[in-house]
Amino acid sequence: MTEEVLEPRDVTHTEWERRKQAPKKHRGYLLVTVVAILLAAGVIIGVISRVSDSHALAKETDALAVQSVSVIQPKPEPPQQELVLPSTLQAYTESPIYARTNGYLSKWYKDIGSRVTKGELLVEIETPEIDQELAQSRAAQEQANAQLSLAKTSAQRWANLQKMDAVAQQETDERNSTYTQGQAAVAAATANVRRLEQLESFKRVYAPFSGVITKRNIDIGALINAGNGGTNQELFDVARIDPIRVYVDVPENYTPSIRAGVHASIELAALVGKQFTGNVVRTSDSIDPATRTLRTEIDVPNPKGELLPGAYAQVHFALNVQTPGMSVPVNALLFRAEGPRAAVVDSNGKVHLKPVVIGRDYGTAVQILGGLSPDDSIVLNPSDSLEEGQQVQVSKASGNS
Repeated sequence: MTEEVLEPRDVTHTEWERRKQAPKKHRGYLLVTVVAILLAAGVIIGVISRVSDSHALAKETDALAVQSVSVIQPKPEPPQQELVLPSTLQAYTESPIYARTNGYLSKWYKDIGSRVTKGELLVEIETPEIDQELAQSRAAQEQANAQLSLAKTSAQRWANLQKMDAVAQQETDERNSTYTQGQAAVAAATANVRRLEQLESFKRVYAPFSGVITKRNIDIGALINAGNGGTNQELFDVARIDPIRVYVDVPENYTPSIRAGVHASIELAALVGKQFTGNVVRTSDSIDPATRTLRTEIDVPNPKGELLPGAYAQVHFALNVQTPGMSVPVNALLFRAEGPRAAVVDSNGKVHLKPVVIGRDYGTAVQILGGLSPDDSIVLNPSDSLEEGQQVQVSKASGNS
């Protein structure tokens, strides 16, 4: 199709001007359309950018909301050839000594550190009041004996007169009653004399058993009251230290190997290089639910008195046990009301609070006897807010502390 070319002479002037301006209008429409498209594209790009930024911010917020933790693995313990536990030494027998009578201390014979034998004199007490009461009771006893003698003579005389019908039966019965009452009065006076004599015998205090004086709380002239009432009434403390008792709490895991007769050795930091040997004599036969330990007593001969009550010692048991235990740092455990827990992270990044059984305390680490496996990932320095099933992010895996 050929385009018709119009010559100026073929159309009017107005039509010619209109046709001449038509391409300019088309170009204006095209420019407006392009501008509109560019504006729409800019709006769309801006919306997409904001949506993308919003999604990125939400993703970053979710990532920051997941707690980051560091994890470690339990450290296996090497097999042990002996069990070493802390202990405290105690006297085999220890008793406070009290007075059994009132008075004033006149003399003491033994001071702290003195070794005494059973029945040895420790102190003497002046008892003036008891002495006066004893003298009075003895006089009353003699008076009762005199009255009894008279009553006996009268009763016998009235009995003879009764046989001759010289006196009434009533009078004879009265004399017999007086004699019986006299016998009772003599018995009462005699019992009172014996009581006071026994109280007076307490003016001398003797050692109840052989041992060493560990305390002396009195001095000459001190007022002494009978019994253990009031303050400063304890005269002495006496302790028997040969043999000496050693109490130790054995973890439940080792209790099958602890029985009477098991050999043990004792070491003290104050006596470097010295070992004292003894044997288990008894156990409590009961596990303490609070500590999961067995109370065990060991008797150790102490003829030279080198072991002192109250001293700290270490007990070595030659049990040849193979301990399948592990150790973890103390700061890898949570100590809650329901017991110690370890926060373990699984392969999906979720926390599981596992109950654990604690054995020995090494200071910065503790022995774990149960509840964990060697490949567990344990959270180091777990937060108190950690909960079962909580999602966490493992930031790094550190070596065993």
